[in-house]
Amino acid sequence: MSLTPSTMIDLGSPMPAFTLPDAHGGDVDSSRFEGQPLLVAFICNHCPFVKHIADAFADFAREYQSKGLAVVAINSNDFHSHPEDSPERMIEEARSRGYEFPYLVDESQDIARAFQAACTPDFYLFDRNHLLVYRGQFDDSRPSKDIPVTGEDLRTAADAVLAGDAPPTQQKPSMGCNIKWK
Repeated sequence: MSLTPSTMIDLGSPMPAFTLPDAHGGDVDSSRFEGQPLLVAFICNHCPFVKHIADAFADFAREYQSKGLAVVAINSNDFHSHPEDSPERMIEEARSRGYEFPYLVDESQDIARAFQAACTPDFYLFDRNHLLVYRGQFDDSRPSKDIPVTGEDLRTAADAVLAGDAPPTQQKPSMGCNIKWK
């Protein structure tokens, strides 16, 4: 496993607009989340770093969606070279993990480039005006560390956003597998 860190783009950056198909083929447009804080997570099916947090992330998403946070996940991996990340397998993954958020396919990889996403998992939290307030890790846990998966870093940021406050600006990059570029 090689570690790739997230790019840590500037806080305050506007969210890139997107329209992407979900794994079932229906389109999701970012304008549908207008006026809502939004978490955009770049994930995939096969990455051991994503697998390590996937169940906790599914729980996090359910909990925070009920509090008013919109959540989408985007798979930008080249699924032709990594068939385990295909839309069909994404449907299976979403079902088995209990994902209750749109799991979107970025086959062109244009959206990953627009976000400057670098790894899986990679998290971008936007406020109600869709300005970036958090980018970084879920928590300090990694597959090779004996640290429980809690989502502490992302929870702290999401709690602040939902309360109308700014999250702490000291943020740690996410670490994971590099996006599988074409």
